[in-house]
Amino acid sequence: MKKVLLSAAVVAALLFGAQETKAQTPYKSALGLVFDGDDGSNVGIQYKTAIAPTQAVQFQVAFRNHWVSFGGDWQYEKAISGAEGLAWYAGVGAQVGIASYDNNSTTFFGLRPQIGLEYKIPTLPLGLHLDYKPYLGLNHDTGFSGDGFTFGVKFILK
Repeated sequence: MKKVLLSAAVVAALLFGAQETKAQTPYKSALGLVFDGDDGSNVGIQYKTAIAPTQAVQFQVAFRNHWVSFGGDWQYEKAISGAEGLAWYAGVGAQVGIASYDNNSTTFFGLRPQIGLEYKIPTLPLGLHLDYKPYLGLNHDTGFSGDGFTFGVKFILK
């Protein structure tokens, strides 16, 4: 039931936001650090770039003990009126993780819907984001995990 409700919420946010067409992304591209997971134990590098006035793609590589993950996300982004530099976003992405324990490796694949806030500091080339990214495992870890939050700090490239 949680999966259905979360999926419906993401689709509703995307459909609602798809009606807006003016420029929303506060920058063209950025590179930064991301802290991913329920306890922040995944630390990685993230790259985000605008592909349309209200859309962006984001790629990340994250690491923790015996684990590496690769992810890619599509995001719809909309500025919050009256709050300079602040925007909300919603999207969906895929993640591949590789775990290695006792000379055995396992590959995990899943989907990560997301919703979050991003703040581009007006006087500095820095951005911050906080989002909720639950995980829907599709192979070895089939099932839903609702404890996925990420925090990131980005350096604005252009």
